[in-house]
Amino acid sequence: MACFRSYNPISRARQASSSKGSQDLLYIYSKKHPTFTNYIYLQINLTPRINLVSLALPHVENLPNNAEATADLPFDKIPYLKEAYDGLQDSLFHFLHSSSPDWIIFDFAPYWLPEIATKLGISSVFFSIFNAWTISFSGPSSSAMLNGDDPRTEPQHLTVPPKWVTFPSKVAFRIHEAKRLLDQIEVNSSGVTDVFRWGSVLAGCDVIAVRSCLELEADFLRLVEDLHCKPVIPVGLPPSTQSRESGVDEKWVTISEWLDKQTQGSVVYIAFGSELTINQNEITELALGLELSGLPFFWALRNRDDSVRLPDGFEERVKGRGVVWTSWAPQLRIMAHESVGGFLTHCGFSSVAEALSFGIALMMLPFAIDQGSIARVFEEKKVGIEVPRDEQDGSFTRNSVAESLRLVIVDKEGSAYRENAKQQMVTLLIIKKKSGTSSNTSNVKLKAKIIGRHGWLAGIRLKSNQ
Repeated sequence: MACFRSYNPISRARQASSSKGSQDLLYIYSKKHPTFTNYIYLQINLTPRINLVSLALPHVENLPNNAEATADLPFDKIPYLKEAYDGLQDSLFHFLHSSSPDWIIFDFAPYWLPEIATKLGISSVFFSIFNAWTISFSGPSSSAMLNGDDPRTEPQHLTVPPKWVTFPSKVAFRIHEAKRLLDQIEVNSSGVTDVFRWGSVLAGCDVIAVRSCLELEADFLRLVEDLHCKPVIPVGLPPSTQSRESGVDEKWVTISEWLDKQTQGSVVYIAFGSELTINQNEITELALGLELSGLPFFWALRNRDDSVRLPDGFEERVKGRGVVWTSWAPQLRIMAHESVGGFLTHCGFSSVAEALSFGIALMMLPFAIDQGSIARVFEEKKVGIEVPRDEQDGSFTRNSVAESLRLVIVDKEGSAYRENAKQQMVTLLIIKKKSGTSSNTSNVKLKAKIIGRHGWLAGIRLKSNQ
């Protein structure tokens, strides 16, 4: 199974390989990236039938040494990583030709891989870490994406749902998000636009697998199937990593001792993922907003470098009331603590799903790519609010941060968000119980199409003569 840049599919492969009748699975990755390799081996300890195959990532000028995942790079360097992955075409072709797998699973980056799979007679799955509403928004068809036939050419065109979304929806971009998006989809140093990569894998795959569920976006999942004329499988919500955060840990002891001293539901937990880069002005306004709110907070702050600093005297002024944690934080353990009442998030889908699985209301501050659309979806579900930004330049202020936090955590007006988040937790629990480990409350028609065409789908099954 070839999956580029995303860690999540390995968990799905592990689940699939444990099902009755499954054979060996292959997970192809580049060289030996320590963090990634350790992650995979943790999964393989649970499922020894997953076999690692390492391919040497070609050298590309301007790509830092040992950079093999987007988490290793600032945003402006990511196109060089895509260029390096494009250099894997020949080695991957020869490996697939010699190993003769039944299925290959990939994400959007290797736009050239569907053609290889077709040539070798291998069935293929495009695994999208983006939700169906994002895929739907990306274009009316794969051919339009490939040929540049999307009629939306100006930022304002992206601030309303596209005309091919025929059901009521508020999923659209703010004007400042649309401007940034249009800048990002131009031809980059890899020589290939992301829209072309998306269009190529959508056009060339046999099946589209989406990290989502029918309960969350049934209309959009069906729309993706209609737009691209191929089966769409919702594989469920992101799997929990709670098991990897169990046991005695000195860092958790320190964190839990502080959380234990706080009032139930009073703490704001702040985390913006491992890849987001926040500039100095944003850090300053966030910090001063937390200070102005008067609320207890736990801020998991992971800066890539020392280029940004907290405001002078900030940590001293909030000492005892707030914690700024600059190393890895056990997010699920923190969210599970009864003192945590709200989550200030950049709207990464995995983090949002984790927070709602604990009934935690959201304060949403999206920054990039699909995060704005995720914020629109969950604001529409009334499980939280977006921190107000300037519509034109996307800036936000300390006052808007403080007011948003207080509204969700303590104000009477915010009680609806708190209650809806708790109800969403109940819904997620029901979803997971229906399918054992995740949300996929089977769309029988979609699954029937897969069975009819291919017999079964479970990562890559090596043929019996291998």
